[in-house]
Amino acid sequence: MQEILEKKSIKSIDFNCDLAQAYGVYKNNNEFDLLDYVSSVNISCGFHAGDPITIKEALLKAKEKNVAIGAHIGFNDIQGFGYRPVELKENELEALVIYQVGAIMSFAKAYGLSIEHVRPHGAMYKMAGEDFTFSTAIAKAIKKCSDWLVYYAPVGDITAKVGDYINIPIAQELSLEKTYNADLTIDYSIEDNTNNYDLIKRLQHLLHTSQIRNNLGGMSFANVNTIHFSNKYKNSMDLIKEAARLIIPQPVNYINAKSSGWVD
Repeated sequence: MQEILEKKSIKSIDFNCDLAQAYGVYKNNNEFDLLDYVSSVNISCGFHAGDPITIKEALLKAKEKNVAIGAHIGFNDIQGFGYRPVELKENELEALVIYQVGAIMSFAKAYGLSIEHVRPHGAMYKMAGEDFTFSTAIAKAIKKCSDWLVYYAPVGDITAKVGDYINIPIAQELSLEKTYNADLTIDYSIEDNTNNYDLIKRLQHLLHTSQIRNNLGGMSFANVNTIHFSNKYKNSMDLIKEAARLIIPQPVNYINAKSSGWVD
């Protein structure tokens, strides 16, 4: 018998997107299009994408739009755009994370900004959502950079347990176009759904019930704090515009501060 899940509406949520997804002469001319509709951005740190100039441009554009800034970390794999898995020892992964977060922190400081979160990319993101030990190593490295940084991680039990275990703020993230297993890991065997009608219906259901339909046809409770929006599809702008009509996004740290009573 299918479990009956309690419906719980979502009052506040963050929208995030990636920036500095370019390198040298290879530019992503559309990446700033979503900035008017997100509340936080993830800036590539130079390993899977990004170079000093694109990082600087992304930071200044984020400052102009007054959105929360985070580091978008990945494997050192420019040629594969960070989509290829890499086996690393824990100390190697720690160094990889700290190096990248430190780069964005230094850039931000130079322009009177600070970073608020860290989000893995590509193969690192996939591993973080499926492997508790791997995800824990990322969380430990992030916390060494700052106790205040939020770990933007794939939604599910693994990252929730990592947050409790490491005592680090977690923002559980969902991508509307992805297909999810019953345990909320992503089913990467299924192509992304780019039908905006379907995706907006999914978002509406999520906001009203905190549930998403999984690949078994049932519903899974999803304690989502942030939604990731890609700019790689032709109708990406239309999707985020429609999403922003349903709910006005707010940065995760601001939502946390409101819930604690620090701000109104």
